[in-house]
Order: sequence, then structure tokens, then C-alpha cells
Amino acid sequence: MAKIRVLVVDDFEAWRRFVCSTLRKNPELQVVGEASEGLDAVHKAEELLPDLILLDLGLPTLNGIEAARQIRKVSPESKILFVTQESSPDVAQAALSSGALGYVLKTRATIDLLPAVEAVLEGRQFVSGTLDLPSTGPA
Repeated sequence: MAKIRVLVVDDFEAWRRFVCSTLRKNPELQVVGEASEGLDAVHKAEELLPDLILLDLGLPTLNGIEAARQIRKVSPESKILFVTQESSPDVAQAALSSGALGYVLKTRATIDLLPAVEAVLEGRQFVSGTLDLPSTGPA
């Protein structure tokens, strides 16, 4: 079976290493690229056409929401999962409105990351349990 190709985008290298090592716990996942800023994320998404993109919000050159909007244009098949420390429900809603299917708080990544990846890959929305978002209707 073909591996699920993942692009990891975060400006903090130690965090990217943590995410990559967590993803390696699932043998179906293969990290095919990393980026540390938003514009590079868009270029790598266009070049690599990954199945899944894990994307931070607070990125240099282009924030995560704007990067997600641009990625939707250059790699429309890629699924986007935000992994961020931003816990504002309004920001989370804006991130999901940019075309992402998931939103995981970094403080809950050890619990939520792999279930979120699974949900998003199946086309289901996933939001960290501590976020109280207004209902967006059935997924």
C-alpha cells in the first residue's frame, strides 16, 4: 500500500522534530518535506503535492491561514491540519474556514495529533477537545 505523504510546516525546528517522530509511530505515514515559513510551505506543497500538510499558524513571511489559502490553489487535493498554540475559538474558526479539516492545539498534540491525522485523512473534521467552536453543522 502506498504511504501517506506528509509535509510538516512549523518555524520551530525542535517542534518539527517532535511532530516527525510522532508521525513515524504510524508506518503508513511518510514525511516527504518540511518547511519553516509560510511561503516555502506553499512552494513545497506545489512541488511535492503531499496527501497531508501539518501547518502552524504563526509563520514568518506568510501566516498559516494565508498559506493554507494559497496551498488550496496549488495543491487542492492536499488535506490541511493546523497544529498550533493559538487557542482562540475565533482564530480556529478562521483557520478551518481557510480550507483545513483539523485544528490541534500544541498543548494537546501528544493526545490529539495521531487521531486528528486519521480523522482528517478520512475527510472528517477534528478539533482539539478543549476548543469550544460554534457548531458548523454535520461534517
